[in-house]
Amino acid sequence: MGVTMIHEECGVFGVFSNTPYPVSKDVYYGLYALQHRGQESCGIVVNDDGVFAAHKDLGEVHSVFDEETLEKLPNGTMAVGHVRYSTTGGDDRSNCQPMQVNHQKGKMALAHNGNISNAYRLRSELELSGAIFHSTSDTEIIAYLITRERLTHPSIEEAMLATIPHLEGAYSLVLMSAAKLIAVRDPLGLRPLCYGQTPDGRYIIASESCALEAVGAEFIRDIEPGEVLVFSTEGVKSLYATENKPKPGDSKTPERKISIFEYIYFARPDSVIDGISVHDARVRAGRILAWNDERNIADVVIGVPDSGLDAALGYASSSGIPYGIGLIKNKYIGRTFIAPTQIERVNQVRIKLNPIRSTVEGKRIVLIDDSIVRGTTSKRIVGLLREAGAKEIHMRISAPPFTHPCYYGTDIDSEDNLIANHHSVKEIADIIGADSLAFLPVESLSELVGGAGYCDACFTGNYPTPIPEVTAKDRFEEKLSKRVLSDKKGKKK
Repeated sequence: MGVTMIHEECGVFGVFSNTPYPVSKDVYYGLYALQHRGQESCGIVVNDDGVFAAHKDLGEVHSVFDEETLEKLPNGTMAVGHVRYSTTGGDDRSNCQPMQVNHQKGKMALAHNGNISNAYRLRSELELSGAIFHSTSDTEIIAYLITRERLTHPSIEEAMLATIPHLEGAYSLVLMSAAKLIAVRDPLGLRPLCYGQTPDGRYIIASESCALEAVGAEFIRDIEPGEVLVFSTEGVKSLYATENKPKPGDSKTPERKISIFEYIYFARPDSVIDGISVHDARVRAGRILAWNDERNIADVVIGVPDSGLDAALGYASSSGIPYGIGLIKNKYIGRTFIAPTQIERVNQVRIKLNPIRSTVEGKRIVLIDDSIVRGTTSKRIVGLLREAGAKEIHMRISAPPFTHPCYYGTDIDSEDNLIANHHSVKEIADIIGADSLAFLPVESLSELVGGAGYCDACFTGNYPTPIPEVTAKDRFEEKLSKRVLSDKKGKKK
């Protein structure tokens, strides 16, 4: 993928069982299925009759957890898990999730997928009222707000309902107390969240349906935007922050705004989000690209693994140009898109993809990828194909050009980083070395999801929530660093 300073954020997973069970194993398999959503850190917290046991650290699931580590976690009735890429907050251990809170009103473990766009303002207000933070993650802000509301509300779910009006942006949460497991999705449904049930009765909450299948759970439904779903020994209870549950066609019901980039890139192709197959959405994107092209543009269509492959299939089926496997991905290298630093991203591209010379040599190629931000990776891939003997390379992107920052978990924090803001399509093609370049038309996005509501702010600038005063991740962390430095100087005086 042709990107440098843009990342996805996290994946969350939860298990509720009416009887003690090795729930950590469920979470382990679930996090493996969600590894594509974050590779910086991961963690599991198990609830054994109100006693929390946790293990979390920097690294991917296979490096943080082994059989011995999992055996040390007790059987329990609940567990929460998390895989992380940092959007707000750095990549040190203090920001590893799930985040735990010990309070006189009870223990809590919280896993968060998304980004709170008003995090800096909330944190400033809370600090002025006496709050002390131990991390730079916006998840800790959510945890603090829930804990504060817990002082005046009789249950943790009511405290969660009271917290929702304070939050702006994207958040899918799995929250565990001593007796309850709670799933929460923001009122716009910007990030996915669903739940299912295993044949023997355990409830599973996950960011994507593919993680339900990883533990043998049957999909029940997606968590609705604005819904707080409570799992306890009393059963499953659905609550909403608004007075009445939203009704179809109700003009007061906020339009669903799932991030369109879930379908273009983030989610696994075997997932179904809000009733829409991710694979089918990507195939449709490829077909739209083909419809907008001349018929005999190339001899073979290839996709950039992994998220470009489905769109390449769609392009080939609609254009009549044969589909070929032109690039092989090293399966033991993480996603370039969410590698933590630019140096790591560049190094990963060099060893991540290898061209198949017999597919591309002497051929005119249509090359399908999911997006371009700066063009660094795209240029490298085009170069690899040229070295393998490709005669012509016509690059097609299954998303529109990025022109605006995203404040909801896709870490595009500055328009300065976006190549489409500084160059025409022809200029971008010249920069990456392609013979031609075309993007998915922004007006075609609705066709990917059958007209369902979605957020396309990174392509259009049409934001569904207020734009935050402090927008960039680096500015957020810079302000926090300056504040810490100022506090230290004040103490010395």
